[in-house]
Amino acid sequence: MNIILFLLIGAVAGWLAGKLMKGGGFGLVVNIIVGVIGGFLGGWLMSLVGIEKGGLVWEIITSVIGACLLIFVLSLIKRK
Repeated sequence: MNIILFLLIGAVAGWLAGKLMKGGGFGLVVNIIVGVIGGFLGGWLMSLVGIEKGGLVWEIITSVIGACLLIFVLSLIKRK
């Protein structure tokens, strides 16, 4: 995958996850980091349940799911 596309998917996924989980984004760099980690997490989770599809839209959906989960777990850790 092209690195620019990889970072763009990460930025979009991180931004969308920020909107869904907190009501706002975290800034471009943090959005990219959250989205990229979320992409790996979401891809791993989807493979565990046996859902593997392709395409740009599916990659963004998977990354957003993973990023939302990441934000949720981090918010639990932050509370303690």
